[in-house]
Amino acid sequence: MNIQQFRFVRETIRRNFNLTEASRALYTSQPGVSKAIMEFEQELGVQIFERHGKRIKGLTKPGHAVAQVVERINREIENLKRVSDEFAKRDQGSLVIACTHTQARYALPSVIPAFREQFPKVRLALAEGSPTQLAEMVLQGQADLAIATESLAQTEGLASVPCYRWEHVIVCEASHPLAVKARGKAKVTLADLAAHPIVTYDRAFSGRRNIDEAFAGAGLQPDIVLAAIDADVIKTYVRVGLGIGIIAGMAYDAVQDSDLVSISAGHLFGKQVSRVAVRSGEFLRDYVYTFIGMLTADLNPAEIRAILRPNL
Repeated sequence: MNIQQFRFVRETIRRNFNLTEASRALYTSQPGVSKAIMEFEQELGVQIFERHGKRIKGLTKPGHAVAQVVERINREIENLKRVSDEFAKRDQGSLVIACTHTQARYALPSVIPAFREQFPKVRLALAEGSPTQLAEMVLQGQADLAIATESLAQTEGLASVPCYRWEHVIVCEASHPLAVKARGKAKVTLADLAAHPIVTYDRAFSGRRNIDEAFAGAGLQPDIVLAAIDADVIKTYVRVGLGIGIIAGMAYDAVQDSDLVSISAGHLFGKQVSRVAVRSGEFLRDYVYTFIGMLTADLNPAEIRAILRPNL
């Protein structure tokens, strides 16, 4: 057995058993990948892949167990390389941050400049997507960490820590009946919201599940006329009169959004928790822990390390 065989097996699985795509990703020939896999199976004495003719169709039962071991071996090999880099170049490298548009637009601008001041030689990149896509980016090694509100804590293969808590707000024009009610110190209710067209997040983003569950729990059917992936789009359609908006509180800027009124909705939809996640068992450079520490005020660096890499 050798490292090359481990890489070939993992990439074949990652590419949905397509040997052509796997060989392209590995910069080698398809026959070479196929031969290495068959030699690996012969050494193990078990068949890893189910085949139909010459085509690989999936994993056998022992193949599922082998795949987990192969993934761990490849990950530890990558960790060895990161350990070497860590001690050779402690303050330089790259950091790919997978995040939603809301995180990139409203949460990270207060963190990234401070991080860059401390680590000017670290190259930063943002990769945006839905929470599910962000989790997959980290699992596939395309990003170093992911920041999102939904799904990260429940995703197998990821370790995460809470970053910060936030609440939804309702945005509308100052003359809107909800704004008038709020100015009179009366709390807006779910029934009040259900009486108006609503523009809010797509189901995959920014606590939308909490919004849906709150209305369902009250036996109400909200009139959601438009779902979008970021708050800027939501506010745009509020401004053209499509409906009231429900957005993350951090996405309302009292100066830039002075033409709109913000009404607290925490009592309706509860507190949301954004989390930062990395791949379980991953060796992280010191500056990654520093970045995560900048995102959360509730945990110190030692606590973050203990959660993300508990076996060290």
